[in-house]
Amino acid sequence: MRIGWIGIGVMGRSMAGHLLDAGHEVTIFSRTAGTSASAELLARGARWGTDPASVADGADAVFSMVGLPADVEEVHLGARGTLAAPRPPRLIVDMTTSTPQLARRIAGAALERGIGSVDAPVSGGDVGARQATLSIMVGGRDEHVTLARPLLEKLGKTIVHHGAPGNGQHCKLVNQILVAAATISMSESIAYATKAGLDPSKMLESVGGGAAGSWTIQNLAPRVLRGDFAPGFMVDHLVKDLRIACEEADAMDLDLPMLSLAKRLYEALASAGHGARGTHAMALRYLDTPVTSR
Repeated sequence: MRIGWIGIGVMGRSMAGHLLDAGHEVTIFSRTAGTSASAELLARGARWGTDPASVADGADAVFSMVGLPADVEEVHLGARGTLAAPRPPRLIVDMTTSTPQLARRIAGAALERGIGSVDAPVSGGDVGARQATLSIMVGGRDEHVTLARPLLEKLGKTIVHHGAPGNGQHCKLVNQILVAAATISMSESIAYATKAGLDPSKMLESVGGGAAGSWTIQNLAPRVLRGDFAPGFMVDHLVKDLRIACEEADAMDLDLPMLSLAKRLYEALASAGHGARGTHAMALRYLDTPVTSR
């Protein structure tokens, strides 16, 4: 198939690569042209597009994995967006975490042009993107999801259709509420163990095999112990997601105090200069220096 891919970031580079490896013809576009990620994909056989419209022109499907809802809107609804392509794609798949309302707008605009549209945000971070084990949360019409599924299966292991356009985004916001609370709890547990004089690596060995075990404990806590705060998923992006979740909760007249607290703590972390670090950098709020195992 002819595939367009927009957004070659921490996760997008691996995901586009999986479609290349599957034998598809992939055309890529990123606002950060000339990066090592783009160069790597081009060396593996990808083609370069000059803008989203050129990437989408004549494609069977075009994917986007960008940063903010404003970026998603520009990529698909802008003057040189995918829907402005001379020969529009058969299918749009937005894998950015964005707003349910925007997903519905894009689906409506696409349908007017006879194009399918699916919102398919993901969970699993950089590790899941590299290993093609992502959990993919899908919203869209049945027939459009059916078109997308064989391609999504190259990117993830868990693919669940949640109903109408926008519902994939709603499920991802649920995921972010859970992730934020788990990462804050993990950070506080390491701080507690350290202050109490425990070896944090032994603490994690004990709790990781019991009821407190989680993906966060298995994957992010070891990075904290190594003092490695490179992003699998950036603080700034989680702040964006938590703000959207709070707006959606308010619109549904839901009082979610844990969500509100998580948003406040992550906003403070970003304001302290850690926005480009991984979400597990929350541990820095509690620790004077990076933790190392004793």
